[in-house]
Amino acid sequence: MSQLEERAHRRLPPDAPVVEREVETVLPTRHGPFRMLGYRDVNGTTHVALVRGLTDPGPLTTPLVRVHSECLTGDAFGSWRCDCGEQLDAALAAVAAEGEGAVVYVRGHEGRGIGLLEKLRAYALQDLGADTVDANVALGHAADARSYDQSADILRDLGISRVRLLSSNPAKEEALTDLGIEVTERVSLIVPAHPQNETYLATKRERMRHDRPLVDDPWQALLGGAVPVVGPQDAAHELVDRYGPLVSLGTDYVIGQLGQSLDGFIASRTGDAEFVTGEADREHLHRMRALVDAVVVGVGTVTADDPRLTVRAVPGHNPVRVVLDPRGRAPLTSRLLTDGAAPTLWLLGPGATAPTDLPEHVDVVRLDDDGPADPVRVLGLLRGRGLGRVLVEGGGRVVSAFLRAGVLDRLYLTTAPVLIGDGVPGLRFAGSDLLADAIRTGSRRFLLGEDVCTELDLRALRSAEEPAP
Repeated sequence: MSQLEERAHRRLPPDAPVVEREVETVLPTRHGPFRMLGYRDVNGTTHVALVRGLTDPGPLTTPLVRVHSECLTGDAFGSWRCDCGEQLDAALAAVAAEGEGAVVYVRGHEGRGIGLLEKLRAYALQDLGADTVDANVALGHAADARSYDQSADILRDLGISRVRLLSSNPAKEEALTDLGIEVTERVSLIVPAHPQNETYLATKRERMRHDRPLVDDPWQALLGGAVPVVGPQDAAHELVDRYGPLVSLGTDYVIGQLGQSLDGFIASRTGDAEFVTGEADREHLHRMRALVDAVVVGVGTVTADDPRLTVRAVPGHNPVRVVLDPRGRAPLTSRLLTDGAAPTLWLLGPGATAPTDLPEHVDVVRLDDDGPADPVRVLGLLRGRGLGRVLVEGGGRVVSAFLRAGVLDRLYLTTAPVLIGDGVPGLRFAGSDLLADAIRTGSRRFLLGEDVCTELDLRALRSAEEPAP
């Protein structure tokens, strides 16, 4: 019996909510703090909503929303028979990255609504060769017995009537639409597959209309903003594992990148930086350029290296090139100002002069003063032009400035097995007196030829330090 049927059975008014909010608290998570609201429906089942922002949503507010069905085995135990636990984690990460949205956690949906023990019986049938749909049907259940009345009422209680639904399941969109929630967009939520759940995922796609991953060309899928599902033995697994989390950050993030020696220098004392790191790191850099809207460098990098900042080693579009040059010191013969390979924003201070006959691809943007460019102000200028995905590429002073400003979401630091001894330093910022106060956060490491790249998750660190909403 659905909640709507239960409401009729109890002779409640047709417009009476099927849930009632009972409690609100704050839940700190690895993705930062969320408001956690507890609900009870007319059947006595309890549900929760984890909310970021949305303190006073208006009628046109369209937040990112995940309606997540309870799955003890996947959510709590990390089972790979399904993809539920990883989808839940990815949904929380996506809402945290968005800064506004909700994850509605619906209890009573175990096994697509058949209950925990029946789900385990279905697992036993699957062990004998049945797929997930046939197993449910063989036990006398519908392939999907879930209802979403409580989910729609929870969203209405939160003041949400329009959503961007984070789901690969069109049936959820249809159910919420029938219940009066406008779904303006369905954002596919596809996480990497494992050998243990490849058949399960295939069944959902073939028999339950779930979205298919773009697997013909995983790199093109990543460029298009989708994280394809590939197995651990797939040749593209390393590519998707490395760049999938970056793509999952959405359309508004800032990443920093530096390549340096083991002793922390990005160039020799003469400024020679060709090349500190190897070819594999340069390909990695080009992939990051292809995934962003804009790449930022300081005028020192332009003067010393005369870079092109284009995508040459991998397929993809060149990002908009941004030169921080408050005093107008960039050579007019530099490639960024002459080659026309990509649009170039030349950020100059109010006192700097620029030629009137610049090529069409160069656009002069004025900063507030002639001092070092303020990272927050720079990002505001870029976002005003629709450039939300930003790579801060160099040099050391510029990347350090963005790190100090607390605006980096990821930092990729590649170290080469070389000692320079004296030269141009890489990262530099005011440290702490105690090692206990040093920057520590989640990290990953991967080999790039002889080099080692360390990826630091600074967004998670920043979220953890934010005060509770």
